[in-house]
Amino acid sequence: MTEDSSKTVRATKRISRVLEKSEQATELVKESAAELASVNNVLKQQMKGRAGVTEALERNAAVEDKIERATEELAAVNHALEGEIRDRRLLDHQFAAITEQEEAARHASFHDVLTGLPNRALFNDRLEHGLAQARRHGWSLAVMFLDLDKFKSINDTHGHDVGDVVLKEVARRLKENTRDDDTVCRLGGDEFLYLLAEVPDGRTVALIAQKISDAIQAPLTIDLRSHALSLRIKPSIGISIYPKDGGSVDALVISADMAMYRAKQSASGYAFAV
Repeated sequence: MTEDSSKTVRATKRISRVLEKSEQATELVKESAAELASVNNVLKQQMKGRAGVTEALERNAAVEDKIERATEELAAVNHALEGEIRDRRLLDHQFAAITEQEEAARHASFHDVLTGLPNRALFNDRLEHGLAQARRHGWSLAVMFLDLDKFKSINDTHGHDVGDVVLKEVARRLKENTRDDDTVCRLGGDEFLYLLAEVPDGRTVALIAQKISDAIQAPLTIDLRSHALSLRIKPSIGISIYPKDGGSVDALVISADMAMYRAKQSASGYAFAV
């Protein structure tokens, strides 16, 4: 059990004990109220002949004392409850903050800081799951390895800040062209991986690759302090398909990587593994 869980359990037990005392005090008040009603009835009867008035008054005084003690006990209970509520609220706030920190840490461990895309670890997990599904249902899936042509010259000429803007814009365009069941990740530098979870044939994959290439190559204007910089980013895409080009995560990524280099050398935009 974690420290936060232990604190929650202890707080719950304290509140239970306080509520138990509150119930006892409530019963005491009910009992006192019933006795007062009885005394009042006696007084009404006895006042007719003045007989028994002393006895009734004595009983009335005893009841008043009991009610006073009940009132004091209830006040103490209420004060204790207020403290418990404050402690519980504080504990809830602390737990919420810890949960938020854990979620942020979990997100950071599986996502790229610059682009917000899944990283290689999350991509591998999605691809492993996709392969399991593909084997079970007899599907095909595709992996694209995407690299930005001449990206190094952009960094060297215009600086890494401009390079970061380019990477974030490419990531945005990739996400816009990602199907719901697919995954796109930033592998590192100017390299990205794209998982197509279920594809009917190579022709469909080629159409998607061309769509991605066209989206990335759309004009990009970056506002600098002194002028507006217009760029045209061209990607090279290598494609591997399961089961033809590999049956594991590493095999498919390596095949797509090799196909990407052929696409870059031939300036063809995209190429399939052979």
